[in-house]
Amino acid sequence: MKPFWGRQHVAITVMGLCLVYSGAALAQEIQERGRTSYMPVDQTEPFADVMARMKAEKPKVTARHQQLLNQRYDLGNRPARGVTMSRGKAVQEGVRVKLPQGVTWDSLAAMSPEAIRDKGLFPGGLMPLPHPNHPEGGMLFPKFHIDEIKRQEGRDLTRFDLDFDLPDHLLPEFPPPIFLTTRTDLGDVSQGKLVTLMNVQELFNGLLNPKQLEGLRLLVTPFPQQQFNQTADRRSELPSRGVTCFDCHVNGHSNGATHLVGDIRPQEFRHRIETPSLRGVNIQRLFGSQRALKTVEDFTEFEQRAAYFDGDPVIATKKGVNVLERGSQVHFMAEFQALLDFPPAPKLRFDGKLDPKKATESELRGQALFLGKAQCSVCHVPPYYTDNLMHNLRAERFYKPRLVNGAVMGSDGPIKTFPLRGIKESPPYLHDGRLLTLEDTVEFFNLVLETRLNEQEKKDLVAFMRVL
Repeated sequence: MKPFWGRQHVAITVMGLCLVYSGAALAQEIQERGRTSYMPVDQTEPFADVMARMKAEKPKVTARHQQLLNQRYDLGNRPARGVTMSRGKAVQEGVRVKLPQGVTWDSLAAMSPEAIRDKGLFPGGLMPLPHPNHPEGGMLFPKFHIDEIKRQEGRDLTRFDLDFDLPDHLLPEFPPPIFLTTRTDLGDVSQGKLVTLMNVQELFNGLLNPKQLEGLRLLVTPFPQQQFNQTADRRSELPSRGVTCFDCHVNGHSNGATHLVGDIRPQEFRHRIETPSLRGVNIQRLFGSQRALKTVEDFTEFEQRAAYFDGDPVIATKKGVNVLERGSQVHFMAEFQALLDFPPAPKLRFDGKLDPKKATESELRGQALFLGKAQCSVCHVPPYYTDNLMHNLRAERFYKPRLVNGAVMGSDGPIKTFPLRGIKESPPYLHDGRLLTLEDTVEFFNLVLETRLNEQEKKDLVAFMRVL
């Protein structure tokens, strides 16, 4: 197969500088085929030396990634007036993706994909988002989650080499509420608490049956993971008990924790993944980073066996993989996950569409656009706003491949249609979190789908999605 860079010249961003490489130079920088699919098993460098070296490199790595974020986005705290998540956290508003000099969103939308690509005008914030240290990768948690787990359990999810990259105001509220399909009368059953091993019985004994309660216990039980374990090639200062399913899928939702997908090699081609919500998994039919898993049971088992260890069963054995028993443990965990409901949406009818008596004119116009001109409902079908299929947006039509902070800006491939119910509570958006607000998301799809929405139509579309 011909290398994707061919003979063209390719722009590469390094420490904020855009460098142009010839095809040959880029071929030396990255390889279409990796040297090996396996991670090294035997670490010969002493752990103390590894930690000292990576701590020393951390300021430089952090500065490089922060510079990229500042080039791509406006990271400011600009809450939307009167728009909050279920427990009151403000929803951020406005387009945060920065445009190339001399262009507007309307002028870009008037251009063909080929013209945008050839002139290099596709905004960086719409391209794939690298991991804070893409060559290293690994699970990375927001500080507010690290602090609460340390307070409740004494378990430390701090990495000595990296910190989480996005500001708290651009992430879901913490801790998020829990709504159960079996007890909608109770509303939020979390009592405003982060569910952990320390309080799971207190919060759920008497609400769940014994199987579901055991499944939830397993979801908040720490097990070894690639960066958090007892081996010398961990990324925690002290030996660690590991991570839990609900360290990323907090309270069955999300805290924005990030990782790299385990099913792509070499490293440069791996996609950053932003933790999706588990709300509404009972109506979903595709799971996993590349959506190849067909049941929540498959997904639960796969996470422990493979995703926790970057898809490498050899390293998983070394670090102490927790092999779940399918008939009881996996089934019990999946049974609880299937109870996680979407947040209430008082303006929606049983069919998932707006009640005209409760909706504003802007929301009604947004619904008409969603179901029509904007083409959203081609994939996001009411009542849950998913078609349970996968679609390839082919966003790479708009830009030339390049290497940015260790990540190839290439194709995303087929992406699962995520449900949009409760979408205002799940920022950032797209599978890698590259879109910080719903306004960013509208601009992205307006370009990729070539729908040519005007400013009022964009505002109406956002107004509709906020009430889903």
